[in-house]
Amino acid sequence: MDDQELRELTAFAVESAQLAGAFTLGYFNAGTPHELKADRSPVTAADRGAEERLRKRIGAAFPDHGILGEEFGETQGNGRARWILDPIDGTVSFICGVPLYAVLVGFEYDGEMVAGVIHLPALGETVWAAKGQGCWWNGRRARVSDTRELSAARLCTCGTKLIYDHGRGAAFERIRAQCLLDRGWSDAYAYALVATGRAEIVLDPVMSIWDNAACMPCVVEAGGSFTDWSGNATHRGPEAVATNGALLQPVMAAIRG
Repeated sequence: MDDQELRELTAFAVESAQLAGAFTLGYFNAGTPHELKADRSPVTAADRGAEERLRKRIGAAFPDHGILGEEFGETQGNGRARWILDPIDGTVSFICGVPLYAVLVGFEYDGEMVAGVIHLPALGETVWAAKGQGCWWNGRRARVSDTRELSAARLCTCGTKLIYDHGRGAAFERIRAQCLLDRGWSDAYAYALVATGRAEIVLDPVMSIWDNAACMPCVVEAGGSFTDWSGNATHRGPEAVATNGALLQPVMAAIRG
């Protein structure tokens, strides 16, 4: 895939995420009911409808591409390309009327994440990136912060209960003790903050591939790092740590204790 093809595909991904996001806004703060899936996570008609629209649009434009989505599983493709979708990342926020939920569209080629879109419909923000083409935030270039000391770092988490429930409490406390501040700005919004220089660290003790896929290229192309808790760069891990790059080693040292 050449640069122009990737550029056009990324533009398609951005437009698709924004269209799906516009659909979700019709259900946001509207008393939309939810159900619990087998894993006890919530799902709404907005989640399902947004993914259906994404799948239909991708299928029409790229019929040979595979699609993996949180709500409807995997449709095998005939080639090297696969789309990875999370129609509403942060469904709990969505249900609660908190505007920090996102539509995530990632594009994988030969097993590598080469493009990603984090669209925040209720905030009117879109962060997107493509391999070798940088990260962009509402049309302007996005970069991680140049913070080089943990003492000046802003740490984002999914909430301390989840961290402790997954056995990461001690590592979290070591990192938090050294940071300037910590906030519960979670889900994809936290990764958008790192990619745009508004935070430096994200700690997530439990993730799925559709959570990681779009966020990884955005953070990496902005100059940051996206790894598991052992420091391995991957979008397939069951957990994630993002940093502005300069703080990767101090964060990993703190995790190891």
